[in-house]
Amino acid sequence: AAAAAAAAAATGGSTAEPTPMDTSTTPDAPSSSASPGEDDGASPTTTRTTTTVPAEVETYVVYLVAAVLCREKAWSGAARVALAYIPRLREQHGTRRALEPLGAKIYFYLAYAHEKLGRFEAVRPTLLAAHRTACLRHNEHAQAVLLNALVRGLLEANLVDAAFKLVSKTTFPESVSNNQFCRYLYYTGRIQAMQLDYTDAYTKLMQSMRKAPANTGLGFRRAVHKLAVLVQLLMGELPVRSMFEGAKGSMRTHMEPYLRLTRAVRRGSLHEFEKVLVEHDAVFARDKTKTLAVRLSQNVVKTGLRRLNISYSRIALADVADKLQLESVASAECVVAKAIKDGVIDAVIDHDRGFMRSKEVTDVYATNDPQKAFHRRIAFCLDVHNEAVKAMAYPPDAHKKPPEDKKDDGPDAGKTDEELAKEIEDELGDDGL
Repeated sequence: AAAAAAAAAATGGSTAEPTPMDTSTTPDAPSSSASPGEDDGASPTTTRTTTTVPAEVETYVVYLVAAVLCREKAWSGAARVALAYIPRLREQHGTRRALEPLGAKIYFYLAYAHEKLGRFEAVRPTLLAAHRTACLRHNEHAQAVLLNALVRGLLEANLVDAAFKLVSKTTFPESVSNNQFCRYLYYTGRIQAMQLDYTDAYTKLMQSMRKAPANTGLGFRRAVHKLAVLVQLLMGELPVRSMFEGAKGSMRTHMEPYLRLTRAVRRGSLHEFEKVLVEHDAVFARDKTKTLAVRLSQNVVKTGLRRLNISYSRIALADVADKLQLESVASAECVVAKAIKDGVIDAVIDHDRGFMRSKEVTDVYATNDPQKAFHRRIAFCLDVHNEAVKAMAYPPDAHKKPPEDKKDDGPDAGKTDEELAKEIEDELGDDGL
């Protein structure tokens, strides 16, 4: 019945309530040689039994139909199947707790199919209402799936502020699914990166990277690595080489544009940076990272200034504009003044003579930089420890005292090893005598 309803929805037909399954059992019919005048009471009777299809089986069949349609990229059919079954799912959710994981999967395919069709705005009120119902009924499976679906849809529509408000006013059930929690960490890290909160964004992305499956979800891990590389560059740090290769070099080809971008930032070459942006503009636009990549231009200029500050004790502002490929000497003067104010370089500007003079390099161990680096490492270790403690599984009766062993009820019960050894020595001594 559920398969018939799903097929009717996929073909655009009307859906009806699933009907009970009828199973008829008929004994052997009388032989054709029986006379027509024989008593009808002696004829065998027909027995009919009625069997109701369990709601779990019905929901599972609809889930399979939606999954197959999405796999075959029949987005319109999958959207109609999932949307047609939502009223039936709402009726069963109040009383059948076993339907929660399957119902969450149907909601996922509903949002996914509408996103592929470009009609996510039409189904957003339905998902919001389902999320409110799941929170009231403590349906944590549906809460996790629906929250991720809503945040993903808002980010795809570039509604970053709406996604930030949704995340800030909801609570994600972390103990439901590790995969859903990885997605949530990635989405929140992406939101915080767009909100210029790079430190928290990098922390969320690192947690998502550690929790992600090692052998599956290659596309998801690529997306996390790409965003993590850009966020780390925006923080003023350089990613390690392993970030661009992944396990057994599985990400080397897809991470090539980001590797070239990192090289341009490290060298402080604004010309090379702009060249990489132009060549791989389609890649950054497809990965939804173009906005963050454009922001790196300031970091390229800062890196170039830092190299000039180390290499020259005094350099003219015209040479600074030429080496950093800036528009004019006035723009170079503004850039250098802002870098000095932000603490990027330690120098002074001689406006009358038109040059930048670097101060003497002090001992780095006399500053607070080692303390800050040590603090970051300690915070990272503490976060790893806390995540490991949360992920540990304890036996249900671990807090209870183990029962005492009642097998040792003999005469030697309760004696220490020293007392037993002394008794054995006494016995051996008596035998010798």
